[in-house]
Amino acid sequence: MTDHDKDCAKTCKNSCATLQEALRNETGTVRYYEGMMNQCCTPDVKEFLSEMIEARRIEIMKIIQKLNEIQARSQIVDGVISSFDA
Repeated sequence: MTDHDKDCAKTCKNSCATLQEALRNETGTVRYYEGMMNQCCTPDVKEFLSEMIEARRIEIMKIIQKLNEIQARSQIVDGVISSFDA
């Protein structure tokens, strides 16, 4: 199974396993690029890597925002359901 062959478990409640995996991968990629940048001596390559790192951080923030939206929506639904149980 390649990295692109991951299947969604579809068992998420307050979060999304697929987005959690994407977050782990993006975070790992940022760490990898940061390590490369720290070892690099060429200014234009360092700048290029810095731009790539910033772009990945923006993507990480988008993933976190979506995960927060999913959790908030789930909590609202749980609250509505629990109000019927009372």
